Amino acid sequence: MTEQSQNVLSEALRLSRGERAEVAVELLASLDGDVDPDAEAAWAEEVERRAHRARDGVSTGDDWQTVRKRVQGRVAPP
Repeated sequence: MTEQSQNVLSEALRLSRGERAEVAVELLASLDGDVDPDAEAAWAEEVERRAHRARDGVSTGDDWQTVRKRVQGRVAPP
């Protein structure tokens, strides 16, 4: 870590917990790069598509216990 980044970190650690969280959010957001201008519209379209499938009974989904077991199976250590 450079001296400058160490100084910034030292200053940041003196902030309140809430202020540190705000700084962390902004720093993480700065790593995302360029925003895809079509992403928000694409997500809105996907949400609408899924909502229609659920309302029409095409997609009934799974109960929480089933989903939880499936996810745990994917992230469980070997």
